Amino acid sequence: MSNATRSDPPTLWRDRDFVRLWVGQTASQLGAQASLVTLPLIAVLALRAGAGELGVLRAVQQAPVLLFSLFVGVWVDRWRTRNLMVLADFGRALALTAIPVAYLLGSLGVPVLFVVAFLVGVFTVCFDVAYQASLVRLVDRRQLAQGNSMLESSRSAAQIGGPALGGGIVAFVSAPIAIVAGAFFFVLSCLSISRIRRPESVPSNVERAASIARQIHEGLRVVVRDASLRTVGMCSGIFQFFFAATMTIYLVFLPRSLHLSGAAVGLALAALGPGSLVGSVLSAKLPRRFGYGVVLVSAAIIADGVMLGVPGLHGSGAVTIALLVAINFIFGAFGQTVDVAIMAIRQAITPAAMQGRVAATINFAGMGMTPLGSLLGGYLAAGLGLRTGLVLAAAGLWLSPLCMVLSPLARLGKALPESELVERA
Repeated sequence: MSNATRSDPPTLWRDRDFVRLWVGQTASQLGAQASLVTLPLIAVLALRAGAGELGVLRAVQQAPVLLFSLFVGVWVDRWRTRNLMVLADFGRALALTAIPVAYLLGSLGVPVLFVVAFLVGVFTVCFDVAYQASLVRLVDRRQLAQGNSMLESSRSAAQIGGPALGGGIVAFVSAPIAIVAGAFFFVLSCLSISRIRRPESVPSNVERAASIARQIHEGLRVVVRDASLRTVGMCSGIFQFFFAATMTIYLVFLPRSLHLSGAAVGLALAALGPGSLVGSVLSAKLPRRFGYGVVLVSAAIIADGVMLGVPGLHGSGAVTIALLVAINFIFGAFGQTVDVAIMAIRQAITPAAMQGRVAATINFAGMGMTPLGSLLGGYLAAGLGLRTGLVLAAAGLWLSPLCMVLSPLARLGKALPESELVERA
């Protein structure tokens, strides 16, 4: 490790193993984002699927988050994260390759897409949990904020470029063939990550023999016992619940209440990407200057508060569109600042042997609330109207920073916290 002082964390640019992880994760995110566009386009353009089938396709791809996250957390803590990431992206590449093969053989149908979407979702859960845990095993804890910032910057850039890449390729070749682009990026990720040479500590044979149920319980117990981790899980669940409700109404409010065209809606949503990219950069600098607690609470209040401006908009003119772009940019920037800072705090607090299970537990707690939030959004919109429903759902987002204010997270300083559970885990 570097000899840099605590006030001047060492740079990761010269760490070859981290750069290999960074390149691989960037390629993987590009493949994932491109596939999010090409899979629905295959259903619509090649298979003439309807809206109902598209909804099922989306649900099938999201289902593995709820079904397998906790189990994947155990696997990540048992195995070397490098190997799991390579296998996950190889699996995604292989699953996507089945689509053009089936297309060329004349056997491509909607059921094939469902199977592929489910498999891609399973491997995505594996990769996402593994790469979050891998950073802790790869770099010094003082480098966590910088490493997370670089990784999340790549993810934000992929959110901007990936869908454009996928849609652009579909414009030149048939949709089933265009899916190969996603497979290519997953293979590139495999090649880069497989070259990581730094050894990782792995559990003993006795630890490996422990039952999966017991290890899942240990992950849940660690999150519940630590006040900061418990708050991270609660804030994630609250935010995801009300964000799902907000977005369910938001996506109907823009075209129906504001009468915006599809292009205008796309332009407004696209501002989230550049905002997230800016937020990834801010997240590496602001905590070292103002402290993690101040940055977390302030950024969450700004991000969640700005969404209350949406139901106050009227009309479909240029001013309305410009304000929507500004709102989404601010939400993306400060929301990403919160996400990256929270990830660095979680990684610093969590014992090394529990990284996978804790990450999976918190992901499960957050994403598990999404379907319920979507149902709430539909209920509010139907019962109270779009504008009133959007006000209530967006106001609910404020419960997340309120939870932070009442927790130890709000009192964190400029240095990442030490784990209180290392000796007891």
